[in-house]
Amino acid sequence: MSKKLPLSVIIITKNEEKLISACLESVSFAEDIVVLDAGSEDNTTEIAKSFGCRVFVEEWKGYGPQKQSALEKTYHKWVLSLDADERIPPETAQIISQIIQDPKAQAYSFPRKNFFHGKWIKHSGWWPDRVVRLFDKEHGKFEGIVHETWVTEGKIIELNVPIEHYSYQNYSQMLKKMNEYSSTRARELYDKGIRVNLLTPFLHGGWMFIRSYFLKLGLLNGLDGFIISFINACNSFFKYAKLLEMQKTPERQYE
Repeated sequence: MSKKLPLSVIIITKNEEKLISACLESVSFAEDIVVLDAGSEDNTTEIAKSFGCRVFVEEWKGYGPQKQSALEKTYHKWVLSLDADERIPPETAQIISQIIQDPKAQAYSFPRKNFFHGKWIKHSGWWPDRVVRLFDKEHGKFEGIVHETWVTEGKIIELNVPIEHYSYQNYSQMLKKMNEYSSTRARELYDKGIRVNLLTPFLHGGWMFIRSYFLKLGLLNGLDGFIISFINACNSFFKYAKLLEMQKTPERQYE
C-alpha cells in the first residue's frame, strides 16, 4: 500500500527482539503503531523505535489490562491488536484496508494459522483458532488476565483471511508457557471463589488430551501433534492441581 491507513496497531511486548521486526514489517501500512513494553531486557524497544513506533514502558498487569492500557494510547478509532509473534499477510492487509474505508460491523475476527517447526499445524485445536483483532475502539473493551478477549458492544463479522502466528520455537518454550499460564489461571480461578476436588485435575487433563489428540485430530500432526496435545492436557491438569494446592495452602503464591 502506497498510502498508510488511518489505523492504530497495538502490540504488547517483553523480550521480543527475535520476533518484533517481522511483526512490525507486516503492519507497515498503519499510520499509528503503539508498542507497550513490560520491561524488556533485550533490544525490543530499540527495534520498535527504529520502525517509528510510539513506545511506552509499563509494569506487567496481565494480558487484558496491558492491552487496554495500550489501546488508551492510540490515535485512531479503528484498532488492530497483535502479538509480537503474529504477522499480517498481504491479502489480509488488503481486506483490512477495505474494511477501514467501509466498515459493516464494530469488530472482525480472523482465523490464525499457527506455525511450529516450520509447519502450519492444522489440527490439535490449532486451526482455525479464531480471534477478534480488528475493532472500533469506541464499542468494546479488553477483558481477561491470562488470555485477553475483546468484548464488543456491537456486531462481529468473521473474516476468512488469516493472521499468521509463530508462538513457539521449541518444546521448551511450550513447557515454560504452560507453567506460566496454568499458574496465572489457577490464581484467577481461586480469586473468583472456584473450588475443586482431587479428581478435577485428572478429569480435565484426561479430557483435554482426548479432545486435542483424537477429536481434534492431533494424531495427524505426528510427534508435534502428540506433544501439543500432551502439553494442552498438562496445562489443564496443572491449572486445577495448582488451584487445589491453593485451597490447601492459601498463602501459596505463583509467579
